[in-house]
Amino acid sequence: MLLETIFSFMFLYVLSYSQKNDIIITGPGLNPIEIVMPARYFFINFTHINSQSYTPKLNKELVVEINGRSSDGKHCRVWVNKLDRKDGTFIVRYKIYETCSDLSIHVYYGKKEVAKSPYKFKGTIYADQCNCPEHQFQKWFKNYGCKDTYGQIKKDLKPFHNINMKEELQSIIKKYHQPESTSFCHYAIKQNKLYRNCYGKHVGFNMFSDNILLSLMRKVKLPDMDLVINLGDWPLVHRKDKPLPIFSWCGSDETYDIVMPTYDLTESALENMGRVTLDTLSVQSGAEIVWKEREPRAVWRGRDSRAERLKLIDIARANPDLFNASLTNFFFFRDKEAQYGPKQPHISFFKFFDFKYQINVDGTVAAYRMPYLLSGGGMILKQQSPYYEHFYSQLVPWEHFVPVRRDLSDLVDRVKWARDNDDKAQQIAVNARNFANNNLLPQNVICYHAALFWEWSKIIKSEVNIEENMAHVPQPSVTCNCKPEKPNTHEDL
Repeated sequence: MLLETIFSFMFLYVLSYSQKNDIIITGPGLNPIEIVMPARYFFINFTHINSQSYTPKLNKELVVEINGRSSDGKHCRVWVNKLDRKDGTFIVRYKIYETCSDLSIHVYYGKKEVAKSPYKFKGTIYADQCNCPEHQFQKWFKNYGCKDTYGQIKKDLKPFHNINMKEELQSIIKKYHQPESTSFCHYAIKQNKLYRNCYGKHVGFNMFSDNILLSLMRKVKLPDMDLVINLGDWPLVHRKDKPLPIFSWCGSDETYDIVMPTYDLTESALENMGRVTLDTLSVQSGAEIVWKEREPRAVWRGRDSRAERLKLIDIARANPDLFNASLTNFFFFRDKEAQYGPKQPHISFFKFFDFKYQINVDGTVAAYRMPYLLSGGGMILKQQSPYYEHFYSQLVPWEHFVPVRRDLSDLVDRVKWARDNDDKAQQIAVNARNFANNNLLPQNVICYHAALFWEWSKIIKSEVNIEENMAHVPQPSVTCNCKPEKPNTHEDL
């Protein structure tokens, strides 16, 4: 009897040990003191589970609790959100609404704590709205988990040396101040305060550039600098002209514009668990159907912003067994609505992943949906294009997406290839999501902006002066208990 009891105890111990070590928990949300974000996040990976053996029971048995103390000694307000990727992995997001201390993260499976749970943090945990910047940029950059180098940043900044922004700004205003067609803002950062003056008729999109600059400045003291940000989609500085320094959300093979993450991707990073419902985290749990059960057709919805989109409708109508494609609005080709309509209602972006293949065709410039398509777990058919976002140079054809000619002449053949090579198509989809998780999540978006502005500040030789026509852009009015500032040490720029 004693021997049976010992064997029974040993079996339970081995089972418990195996369970704890069969689950891997990683991600920036496990470093909440150093990595401040609107919504922190981490990943839970049941290593013995895959999409073929996944069951909904896994989701029910997995419980995450996050607790901490507020400044008055009560429980600090924390909102926890669990995202099931339906392949044996989960994303946990949590939003902190006030300064917290003694934060603890408990991860339970089957009512038992797993991996290294509980995770306990004794330091101060700031909410994202707290204006408590680290004064040493390089220290913050390293502790935030940012990459050392970005090839696109080096390429974009290569034409610029020893910039006198007073002179460059006058050249930019003279050439591009055309109120009806272009809009841009001149920003100045001085002693970690933000000022701007905007030019043009349509300047409402300055909210996006305001928000990322203010967000960064709450986290780290940025060096003094001037910069000009284009508020339109089209890159401005043609390569036949002098390379004037303008930051844009989209680049092209024919322009010198310095490319930032798009306003759409940036907003989704900064409004995570806020006013946006589509972001590179949430889209990973939005697909309700696993790969093997999805329709083997290519899906697309969008407006008529390019002639190739009309051609896509022709192709889809000729091959209904291969495509599900419709126009949702007519603006550029209203005279052809009778031919290519009627326009169809929008569908949830998550419903795109009821299909195995998603089509990405340019709009007026690059289609800004690419980060979400990469994250969603489908195989992307991407049109060749002179336009690009900040990360396109890192993508590899046939590894992260399937290339399609500019005129879509091989689109049908590409879909047929995917049908005939299902394992390869699925692997491309997996590679795409892995790329998104390594390069396009909120931490990556914040890091890219920080690296870009840091490197830009090294190029400017002129002193930053706040002109009379510049408005101060204030930080949100939030009371936070910031840690005492340490003496600032010199950093080489």
